[in-house]
Amino acid sequence: MSGYFVENFGCRATQADGAALERQFEERGLVRAATAREAELVVLNTCTVTAAADQDARAAIRRVQQQNPKAKIVVTGCYAQRVPEEIAALPGVSCVVGNSHKHKLAGIVLDSHVALSGTFIPLGTLSAEARSPEPEARLFVSDIFAHTELLAAPVFDAANERTRPNLKVQDGCDNRCSFCVIPYVRGQSRSLPLSEIIREVNALVDGGYREVVISGINLGRWGRDLNARPGLPQPEAQSPKPAFEHLIRTILRETRLEKLRISSVEPMDWTDELIALVTESPRIAKHAHVPMQSGSDSVLRRMHRKYRPWHYREKIEKIRTAVPAAAIGADVMVGFPGETDAEFEATRRMIEELPFTYLHVFTYSPRPGTPAASMRNQLPVQLARERSRILRELAAEKKLAFMRSFVGQTIEAITLQQCGAGVARTEALTDNYLKLQLDGCLEANRWVCAKVKSVDTGALVGSCVGSPEFGPRARGSI
Repeated sequence: MSGYFVENFGCRATQADGAALERQFEERGLVRAATAREAELVVLNTCTVTAAADQDARAAIRRVQQQNPKAKIVVTGCYAQRVPEEIAALPGVSCVVGNSHKHKLAGIVLDSHVALSGTFIPLGTLSAEARSPEPEARLFVSDIFAHTELLAAPVFDAANERTRPNLKVQDGCDNRCSFCVIPYVRGQSRSLPLSEIIREVNALVDGGYREVVISGINLGRWGRDLNARPGLPQPEAQSPKPAFEHLIRTILRETRLEKLRISSVEPMDWTDELIALVTESPRIAKHAHVPMQSGSDSVLRRMHRKYRPWHYREKIEKIRTAVPAAAIGADVMVGFPGETDAEFEATRRMIEELPFTYLHVFTYSPRPGTPAASMRNQLPVQLARERSRILRELAAEKKLAFMRSFVGQTIEAITLQQCGAGVARTEALTDNYLKLQLDGCLEANRWVCAKVKSVDTGALVGSCVGSPEFGPRARGSI
């Protein structure tokens, strides 16, 4: 077996896991196939955050089986962790590897002694019907909460010429939001040790990358587990619980990275110190993604979220005051069980009043095993979709107004890909997370200062007027 293909579904954390799987295969001498149709081994790295995500995974299994019937199909990820026996029963599936064993996936699939021995690791909650007779596909799944491993490898976006790698530094979640299945499929919060993060970032810088995005399932909780884990190198093992802000400062101090972008951070973890770091350092992208979910106090309580609307409002207003040009985004859920017209209006009004520049709007999807799935007053799908439409339109208006505010100004941006012959503009992304079309054909992976001339079809339009001077010339520059 030489050709493999990994297909990822869902969030950045899943994409990061997929990158780590590719690293495992490459270390064992396998070559990545261009498509699933051409691969001998196809790994489907699944999501299960919504019912639609489960459907996408099942559709992918059918597609691969039809297009490439000789391929060995391995299903892993969150869906595999949640209902492995359901996936094992699907035609064409050779092996199901839950998140609990994802860090061993290459060995499970490739080592001959595993294949010959018929190793079978049952999930403790498998029903008697699922155990007997044994599923045709092998199952490698166990209690996710018993595991401390964390897969980590940079994710490169090939469409953007690999200019903005994403590095997962935290996985799992200790919160128990009533709607969320993620803690049950990704386990407890666990962090990549600081020394490994610095090594990965420095390797990316040495490879020529100028912006790195750090991400996690609950990113702001990074480091709180490290002093409890045995065998860590100094100073992680004996230091007090590292704070997320300490991670940010250390990256700035011990690497030559030109721009660090922080992914989603819960409102409770947007401390005054973190806001100050984003404000003071030109090496941190002016971008804050702060999950909101709802603007209704009663809905937040039913969701088991750990903040109230006034707490959230205070955080967003602090960020906007400190960083006037920052992109500020949020996740918002509509159609949560029992959501009344008044509760939805509280959310809509809060979004209207706060300085958001974009939103990710989700329609509630009941996940089996979560408290919310058994709540009364599940909303009709059509009502939830209508509420989603209202918020999406409001978000589009706010984003357009934000974009128009930069016409006539000069702003920093990184070019994303080399434009082809006959193309008059170069795609770029601004420091504050706006798409930008630059006049002329510029090389990829280059920071520029751009004069914004207009807004056209969802992007700023401008021209390069120079290069920024924020980039550190030596380690230690904050």
